[in-house]
Amino acid sequence: MATLKREDYITIEKNANGVCTIWMDQKNEKINKIGPDLIGLFEEVFSELDKDDSIKAFVLTSKKKDFIAGADIEAFQKVEKPGDWKPIAEKGHAILNQIEKSKKPIVAAIHGNALGAGLEIALACHARIASNDKSTKVALPEVKLGLLPGGGGTQRLPRLVGLQAALDMMLTGKNVFPYPALKMGLVDKVVHVSSLQNAAQKMALELVGKPIKRERNELNLDTVKAGFPAIQKSLMGMVMEAPLVNKIVFTEAKKMVDKQAHGNYPAPYKIMECVEIGWNQGIEKGYAAEVEKFEELILSPVSRQLINIFFAMTDKKKNPYGEDKVKHVHRLGMIGAGFMGAGIAEVSMDDDMHVLLKDINQDMINSAYKTIYGDYAKKVSKKAMTKIELEEKMALLSGSLNYSDLDNQEIIIEAVFEDLKLKQNILKDVEANAKANTIFATNTSALPIKAIAANAKNPELVIGMHYFSPVPKMPLLEIIKTDKTADWVIATCFDVGVRQGKTVIVVNDGPGFYTTRILAPLMNEAQLMLDEGGDILQIDREMNLFGYPVGPITLSDEVGIDVGAHIMSGELMQEMLKQRPDFKVSKTLLEISKAGYKGRKNKKGFYKYDENGKKVSGQVDPNIYSFYGGNARKKFDANEIHMRCGMSMVNEAALCLQEGIIENPLDGDIGAIFGLGFPPFRGGPFRYIDTLGAQQVVDILNDLAAKHGARFKPAQILVDYAKSGKKFYNK
Repeated sequence: MATLKREDYITIEKNANGVCTIWMDQKNEKINKIGPDLIGLFEEVFSELDKDDSIKAFVLTSKKKDFIAGADIEAFQKVEKPGDWKPIAEKGHAILNQIEKSKKPIVAAIHGNALGAGLEIALACHARIASNDKSTKVALPEVKLGLLPGGGGTQRLPRLVGLQAALDMMLTGKNVFPYPALKMGLVDKVVHVSSLQNAAQKMALELVGKPIKRERNELNLDTVKAGFPAIQKSLMGMVMEAPLVNKIVFTEAKKMVDKQAHGNYPAPYKIMECVEIGWNQGIEKGYAAEVEKFEELILSPVSRQLINIFFAMTDKKKNPYGEDKVKHVHRLGMIGAGFMGAGIAEVSMDDDMHVLLKDINQDMINSAYKTIYGDYAKKVSKKAMTKIELEEKMALLSGSLNYSDLDNQEIIIEAVFEDLKLKQNILKDVEANAKANTIFATNTSALPIKAIAANAKNPELVIGMHYFSPVPKMPLLEIIKTDKTADWVIATCFDVGVRQGKTVIVVNDGPGFYTTRILAPLMNEAQLMLDEGGDILQIDREMNLFGYPVGPITLSDEVGIDVGAHIMSGELMQEMLKQRPDFKVSKTLLEISKAGYKGRKNKKGFYKYDENGKKVSGQVDPNIYSFYGGNARKKFDANEIHMRCGMSMVNEAALCLQEGIIENPLDGDIGAIFGLGFPPFRGGPFRYIDTLGAQQVVDILNDLAAKHGARFKPAQILVDYAKSGKKFYNK
């Protein structure tokens, strides 16, 4: 018997046409979630309604803005040992099989998100119809939590859309919008949201007399009538999914996973195993494998860390300074129409903010227009946006060469080159033209906000908003406050960041703030190893294997060698050397920058680039080693590379907490993972310390200090935690 009351989740509506609509509307929740209690409730409801002779068919739909947002992830945290999840999973499979085998057709009417278990329920239905709304998307994102689709998704999805499309969805966890979903056969119809319920009922009644025939890759008269593309598609599908040839599909998928995951994430491999077992040995064995391997993953440390990150991201949507302090931003001024400025403008327009782009060069403004238009045009081509919506978005954007036009914005952000005097002058010009109480935010990666605001008339209105490139893709926003920044200013900027789709952390002012400061020692250590005769390819490869998506040498090329040299020779390093005179700094990057090397942007960096600016795989610049003593290179022990680079960042993160740059370990972990690519499966610097134990971290750092110098001296907070046995997190 279900412990969840029916009225807490489900409303039954019996229509005169014989269609029964099952409305999902979970009480006291913003979204519908699937948990163990609901599984039992579904069994009860469908068993009862299936016996009602007045009902011909069902429509399963939602009263909320989303269909079902996924599983109740909190339930996963209660699984402590093997066997805890298996009965729940088997019960879930039985209910979904009951839905699938119902003699009365069941149509899933999808509006909003149908994610994870939500999509798996829809897959068990006899047909799926989706609204064409931009909020509607389907996905199996479990891999992002270190899990696999545990409700039959690894079996039903490949049989519905084919091996390649299914593996692509499950191994990436990507969102699929309505029209691409229709094209791949994931949904059967797309309609306007106002027509969704009527269309779903009509489809359900049609299925009573004529079920949808779903023989994939079948060559028949209908295929021939459809023409050559349909015949070609069927033949290709038949070839690729044949028992002998499908091994190629799995082999290629594994190569892709190996390249991206480096063996650090077990979930993609388990997904492929489940699909392959079900595909080649039968669906029942596939279901059994899914149950077994899901539980293995749910108990794995990788999944625990990724779930911790998920909850942290959710927590970071709440404004720590209070919603009551937020002044809603309608209009945003953007000074600097370069790559960063265009990106900040675009994510602001995504949430319907009016953006005025200010630059000294009209060509830069035109280029920004073109970039933003191009990004929206890509969404139109994928039918994730309509042409009308594109034009509406572009209508939010305007440009100007004059500061006088920045007189009607609630916030003005500048994103110009890292030059203190330049930023101070821009602030002066803004204060001379902006209306009262306009927030001035500087997108700096290292310059202290207090220094930028040194001559400000209203320092309480000055704040740092550090975005990461490319802005539309990078998830983090680091807000930097000074001791003078007003709380309402911080609250408003936090709200702007969340509206821009960012995960936001708030840190205190200081050279390099948090993210740049903890990155600098890692980048410096990589340079020191090159000074010692290290190999560029090995250092990058080993840091990839440690879990960073981009190696430190590649990152120098991507960010810009000139930018890196500017930071490494600027106030951040000067302050670090003042506080820690024994901190050894490599000067080679500065020499390389002076020689005209800027990295990928001028096709002259550590790596070799072709004429289009694409990195030539596995080839370094032929002259780069001349800056490091010649081409004779040596190999370092892999663990030495991991620890010297990795622990440089970890120790610096601990120092930032010790000094109050960050106010809690969670901000430190979120900033490192989402801003710098710290290995997510390790949970962030502070979760990583907890996993190893503070004493082991102190021992590693002391050993590194003995071999390589005092820059590895453990932060006092680590020594204290080691003595007391304390952890940064309680769970």
